Amino acid sequence: MNIRYRVTLTTDERAQLATLVRGGKAPVRRIKRAQILLGADGGMTDEAIAGSVSTGTATVYRTRRRFVEEGLEQSLSEEARPGAERKLSPTQEAMLVATACTKAPAGRARWTLSLLAGEMVRLTNHPSISSETIRRRLAENELKPWQKKMWCIPTVDAEFVARMEDVLDLYAEAPDENRPVVCFDETPRQLIGEARVPVVARPGKKARFDYEYVRNGTANVFMFIDAHRAWRRAKVTDRRTSQDFAECMRDLVDQHYPTADCIRVVLDNLSTHKPASLYEAFAPDEARRILRRLEFHYTPKHASWLNMVEIEIGVMVAQCLARRIPDKATLTAEVAWWERRRNAERARINWLFTVERAREKLGQSYPAVSPGHAERVAA
Repeated sequence: MNIRYRVTLTTDERAQLATLVRGGKAPVRRIKRAQILLGADGGMTDEAIAGSVSTGTATVYRTRRRFVEEGLEQSLSEEARPGAERKLSPTQEAMLVATACTKAPAGRARWTLSLLAGEMVRLTNHPSISSETIRRRLAENELKPWQKKMWCIPTVDAEFVARMEDVLDLYAEAPDENRPVVCFDETPRQLIGEARVPVVARPGKKARFDYEYVRNGTANVFMFIDAHRAWRRAKVTDRRTSQDFAECMRDLVDQHYPTADCIRVVLDNLSTHKPASLYEAFAPDEARRILRRLEFHYTPKHASWLNMVEIEIGVMVAQCLARRIPDKATLTAEVAWWERRRNAERARINWLFTVERAREKLGQSYPAVSPGHAERVAA
C-alpha cells in the first residue's frame, strides 16, 4: 500500500481522539477528522476510511496531509474557506438599506424580502438577487422592515404638566402617617398549566418543559405601594371591574390605613378608577364614608410611568410571575410569599424624578407663557 502521508499517532494523541469521538459533543466535521486519523493510524486505506466515515477520499487525503505537515490540532480544525464574492457592492447595499427604510409600494402593507429583492433587480444591473442575499445584508445592518413597534407620545400641555407636578409634589413630601401617599394599579395575568409534566433539572441536564400549554383562564393582581415607607400589598382577584376597585379602596381605608385622616391615592385614568365606582358597588352612605378618607391624584394621560407602583409591578412580574402558573390558588399563594419577603426586606423605590428635574428635562415642551400673563407677573 503506497500512502504518501502516513499517520502515526502517539498514545496520548490516540486517547485524545478516542475521547473526542466518544463524547459526541464536538462539531461533526471535527469528529469525522478524528475518525479519519484513528482509521489511518490503524492502517486502513483511504477508500476504507471514506466508506466508514461517510466522506470523500479527498477529505481523507487532506486530513492526512495536514496531520503530517501541521500537527494534530491543525488537522482537526476548519480550513479557511474563501467563499463567493459578495453580490451587492457597498453602494448597492447602501441603496438596499435606504429602500428598506422607505414606504412600501402601493398596495403592499410592508416590505418583504422578495419585494426588496425584486426592487434591487430593478435598481441594479443584476439579473436576479435571492431573498437570502437580501436577508443577510439587512441582518448585518440590523434592519427588519416587516416589523413595527407601537408607542404613544403624550401631549405635554397644561393638563399634562398640572397632573405631573401634582404627583411629583406628593412624592417629594415628608412622610406623614395621617396623610399617606399610596400608589395603586393592577396587572392582568393569564393562568397557564402544563400539557405534560415538566422534567426537573439534574446535574449535567437542564430542566425541560413542553412547548404546549393549557390556558386556564385569567386573573388579576391589584397592587398598593406606599410612596414613603417599605410597604406594599398585592391582592389577587378574578377580574378588575369597578366592584373590585371599590373593594380595594375599602380595604385601603378600613384595613391598611384605619387611623389615617386622608389617604392620597396615585392612580391612572382607567375607566374604573373613579369615585363613581364606589357608588356602583356600595350604598350611598358607605361610598361617601370611604371617599371622605380618600383623595385621588391622577397621572397624566399616556404617562402611567409617573405612577411609582408601575416599578413595583415590574419587580413582582420579574421575580415571581415570569413563569407558568396554573390556577388562581397557586397565583394567590405565590404572590403572598413574594409580598411577605419583599416587605421583610424593607425594599423601597428610590424615586429621583422631581418637579425641578421635570422642568429641566421637559422645559421646551412646557406650555408657553402668554405675553399678557408675563406682563402681569412682571408688574
